[in-house]
Amino acid sequence: MTSPETASVLVVDDNEANRDLLRRRLQRQGYCVTVAEDGFRALELIREQPFDLVLLDIMMPRMNGYQVLEQLKADPELRDIPVLVISALDDLDSVVKCIELGAEDYLPKPFNPILLKARIGACLEKKHLHDQEKAYLEQLRIEQEKSERLLLSILPKPIAERLKQNPHTIADSFSDVSVLFADIVGFTKLWSRISPTELVELLNEIFSGFDELAAKNGLEKIKTIGDAYMVVGGLPVPRDDHAEAISQMALDMLQQMKQFNQGDREPFSIRIGISSGPVVAGVIGTNKFIYDLWGDTVNMASRMESQGIANTIQVTEVTYERLKDKFEFECRGEIDVKGKGEMTTYLLIDRL
Repeated sequence: MTSPETASVLVVDDNEANRDLLRRRLQRQGYCVTVAEDGFRALELIREQPFDLVLLDIMMPRMNGYQVLEQLKADPELRDIPVLVISALDDLDSVVKCIELGAEDYLPKPFNPILLKARIGACLEKKHLHDQEKAYLEQLRIEQEKSERLLLSILPKPIAERLKQNPHTIADSFSDVSVLFADIVGFTKLWSRISPTELVELLNEIFSGFDELAAKNGLEKIKTIGDAYMVVGGLPVPRDDHAEAISQMALDMLQQMKQFNQGDREPFSIRIGISSGPVVAGVIGTNKFIYDLWGDTVNMASRMESQGIANTIQVTEVTYERLKDKFEFECRGEIDVKGKGEMTTYLLIDRL
């Protein structure tokens, strides 16, 4: 940021003697000075390089000082450059017109050198303060954008907006959603064979791919817990095809794991479980909060995953009934589901 003592000043005057006088005087004071013989040339220079102050004459051929002021103040990129008018016109109407057009100050010719120095110093100091404020606001905007991106990486946008407006507990009931849980099979046993850093990097690679699939299918990632991944369809914005979208993501996840396992590194297996029905979703607490889900549908999706088969997608009968005309399933039969007893479940195979 330029300080007032090292400012760049443009002198605009059609009189060569006036230009030279002002240039020499300002250069002795330490300013970087450029001159222009008329308004057209002044605007060309201003658009080519930055200036901290313009000393502007009024009576010039082709384009007078009023017209230069009008164009400067009409341009969003140039309107903040302060303009000090120095003119032989010293009537009140001329002074008022210049100020109304946006001039910072007005000095009649022949100018008093001491007064000129004081006016230039005041203009440049004001410009310096304005630049500092502008830089601060820009930095504030950047930091706010960072905070916004961070918040949206934690919470769905509608929930984040609600929390910003009213930072209290959020709990919403959704009558119809689909929940998916996925888990890396035998993940904890790998700790004894692979370094923690390498294992976390592999897990991050897998889950980052799942994040892309969630975005692709318009689903809401809820969280990861260790080697478990949770995603939901149908909230916070309801959608009728949530079961279809979550099932497509599950198929995509299996395909992605096949691609991930290609090569000479140790292969990973994955279990996936899906359930559909009502849930409660919301944000609780005030410290390190997350957007989470509660309800029997969530518990059933977790059971479908934990009591599933490696590299398969197990779904409840409710989800099966919704999708049996669009997807291919295989009946697994009855299994003993913890907390529920005997239940018929299905394995999702592919789209029809």
